[in-house]
Amino acid sequence: MAATASFFKPETFSFRSFPSLFFPNTKTHCKKPTNLTFASAGENADTTDTDESKKPTQRKLSKQSSWEAKDDEGNDYLYVLGKESANMNIAVGARAGVIDDLFTGNFLGKDSDIVFDYRQKATRSFQYLQGDYYIAPAFMDKVVCHIVKNYVAHHINAKVPLILGIWGGKGQGKTFQTELIFRTMGVEPVIMSAGELESERAGEPGQLIRERYRTASQVVQNQGKLSCLMINDIDAGLGRFGYTQMTVNNQIVVGTLMNLCDNPTKVSVGQVWRENDITNRIPIIVTGNDFSTLYAPLIRDGRMEKFYWQPTQEDITNIVHRMYEKDGISKGDVEKIVQEFPNQALDFYGALRSRTYDKAILKWVEDSGGIDKLGNRLLKQKKDGKLPVFTPPEQTVEALLESGYSLVQEQKLITDTKLSKEYMKNVDD
Repeated sequence: MAATASFFKPETFSFRSFPSLFFPNTKTHCKKPTNLTFASAGENADTTDTDESKKPTQRKLSKQSSWEAKDDEGNDYLYVLGKESANMNIAVGARAGVIDDLFTGNFLGKDSDIVFDYRQKATRSFQYLQGDYYIAPAFMDKVVCHIVKNYVAHHINAKVPLILGIWGGKGQGKTFQTELIFRTMGVEPVIMSAGELESERAGEPGQLIRERYRTASQVVQNQGKLSCLMINDIDAGLGRFGYTQMTVNNQIVVGTLMNLCDNPTKVSVGQVWRENDITNRIPIIVTGNDFSTLYAPLIRDGRMEKFYWQPTQEDITNIVHRMYEKDGISKGDVEKIVQEFPNQALDFYGALRSRTYDKAILKWVEDSGGIDKLGNRLLKQKKDGKLPVFTPPEQTVEALLESGYSLVQEQKLITDTKLSKEYMKNVDD
């Protein structure tokens, strides 16, 4: 690096001095650059005469432009150079201490690539999880054990599944409980969703999984933090429902996950394979509602450890109490609410609190001038800071119970409609 740094001194170096060193296919002699002229729209674009009356519409690049340099096979020289390079880190030439000090300014900071940190941030942090939340002990034990087992797998004389599959009813807090555990353990995960498991390009989701897996490995290697790959609602992306067909991407994603389980330390993303390219073993956690819709060899015990999450009455009470604690609702009142609405998912009790805001929001709309031209008024007054202050409603057990009865009535209407449709379908058949 020292020799390279001294070679690139601006007072001793110019591209015109060594054209064949960077662009082998260009001639070693240099021509005097031609004056460039531009033509307005509508003039003849094919004119190359230098006559003032005929102005060209295209700008002719120099033959020594890097954009037109080709190698011996006719390929873009810079593309081939980057493809063959063993170091694909694009930040090497953009950081202070690497490039010449002459090109390092302070007006944009020491790094010339000011968006590099944002572009490389593929992991998830949990600063938004403010406050004290309840984590079910059984849930924590399963997730913590899975993560630790995979990081010490080389010390365990047993087969350690790479994937932990957490499944159960909808709205039971599977993802939220997992994120709380990540925050507690200091894990910086890479999180994917079911929508990323399909694409119009064949093979793209499979490659994305491998890239995200390697990104989590780089977190361990470069930052010294625990990491994992988490895929939410995997059955929505890979499950087979009714008469749906298996796409090529479904097959590739399943095959990619199975290959990761069988070879968790050698993961290729398409580059020429190097024997010294070893990836850290990264635990994978997936969530879903129905794993019976997944490809059976993927969920076999050697590859995936299954954990069915059904919170107990005590878990629900403790979680909801932490949810309502800042509103002054006692644990006894929470127990009363939970008993009044049994067999409900955890998100039901979160919806109760959200619905109690409806009346307060409608009153705030009236204070803002009513619904007439509300959109324009909201945008303009928000910009000017003239909107009336919103006062959150006082949470009471009576208000929460009233919201709960309303939600239960809506659930009943949806269920009755669904049953009616199924009945009519059976009658027609």
